[in-house]
Amino acid sequence: MAEHTSSSITIEAAPAEVMSVIADFARYPEWTGEVKEAEVLETDGAGRAEKVRLLLDAGAIKDDHTLAYTWTGDDEVSWTLVKSQMLRSLDGSYRLAPAAGGARTEVTYQLTVDVKIPMLGMIKRKAEKVIIDRALQGLKQRVESGK
Repeated sequence: MAEHTSSSITIEAAPAEVMSVIADFARYPEWTGEVKEAEVLETDGAGRAEKVRLLLDAGAIKDDHTLAYTWTGDDEVSWTLVKSQMLRSLDGSYRLAPAAGGARTEVTYQLTVDVKIPMLGMIKRKAEKVIIDRALQGLKQRVESGK
């Protein structure tokens, strides 16, 4: 069974503001660092992305892959790998919860990556941690800057 990596951050904004940035895939290259291109391939009845192609460059992990997204209410989105050149699996989620003290949100990002090429578990977990930490910091900066 694959191990997952997770981390959390508090963002000075309401959950709806945070989720609107997470759901805006076209702008991912502006703030994520690792995502060089993002293209929404399919949307659901509410206009939310269901299938997205991402061109990723995260150092040890470089890939052109497609993810399927599942939206749970307004406070959680999860994804799973549809197709990839380098990855065997890529499962993750963002969970949002209101934080104490007003318009603040606790964001938890969880990620599990399995690559097709042999890679030491320690190196894989480090790559997961780098992806998560950069994504959370980028998300915080993007939301709090009001862009």
